[in-house]
Amino acid sequence: MLTIGAFARLGQVSPRMLRHYDELGLLVPQHVDAGSGYRRYGVHQLGTLHRIVALRDVGFGLEQIRKVIVDDVSVEELKGMLRLRHAQIESAVGEEKERLRRVEAHLRALEWSDTVELQDIVIKRTQPVRVAQASAGGLTHADIAAAFGRLLPRVVAHLEATGAKPGISVGIYEDDGGTAAEGELVLHAGFDVGDQDVPDGDGVEVVDLPVVEVAAAVYRGGADGIMAAWEALVRWIDTSGYQLVGNCRELYHEWDDDNPSRNVMELQQPITRG
Repeated sequence: MLTIGAFARLGQVSPRMLRHYDELGLLVPQHVDAGSGYRRYGVHQLGTLHRIVALRDVGFGLEQIRKVIVDDVSVEELKGMLRLRHAQIESAVGEEKERLRRVEAHLRALEWSDTVELQDIVIKRTQPVRVAQASAGGLTHADIAAAFGRLLPRVVAHLEATGAKPGISVGIYEDDGGTAAEGELVLHAGFDVGDQDVPDGDGVEVVDLPVVEVAAAVYRGGADGIMAAWEALVRWIDTSGYQLVGNCRELYHEWDDDNPSRNVMELQQPITRG
């Protein structure tokens, strides 16, 4: 028989780990001296130790290993346990690959810009939003500010007429559906109305925005920097291996025409995994 030190060296584990396996009943020494408490192991027990090490190497927990060794599971049961572990590892590898792409995207974004804040982009699910909105089509990016100036007062007047209170302002952009020149947009501008009873009318419609997965960035500042922020967000999405889908959104949490530095917007671009 072998001392615990010799058996540990043979199996390339620590004596402390062998004591732990003994306490758990996974690998009990062949002999324990009644007086000294010294543990001794038979060479034939090396096979059991190898099985424990092999199962731990593939990520099995000690309770799972106990089931395999102590309960003496069947071949089919062990196959099932290994298939489950295989699926878990595949999922984890996929998540780590996506995380790696996001790290690379952050690094590239920092190469494009000296503004750290714009690189704080997160992937998340949007909250349900019910919006009272008015729309205008055939717009270029240069027309957006003026279009907001026309549409929002119309929505405000409608909400006042119906006794509703506006929440945060929301802008939604979509392609013009091929009915206008390439690059022209439709703007939907309005306010979150929550669960208030707001009917359609006066050029205003109430819509429930779908809950979607988005890449989101917070932008602070005036309107003149919004386009650069969007460009940085789209580059980040492309570098991260995602694809753009659906209509992009802007949520205006704070807006101060007199002091644009106080403006706080959230840019949200719906995405799908590439």
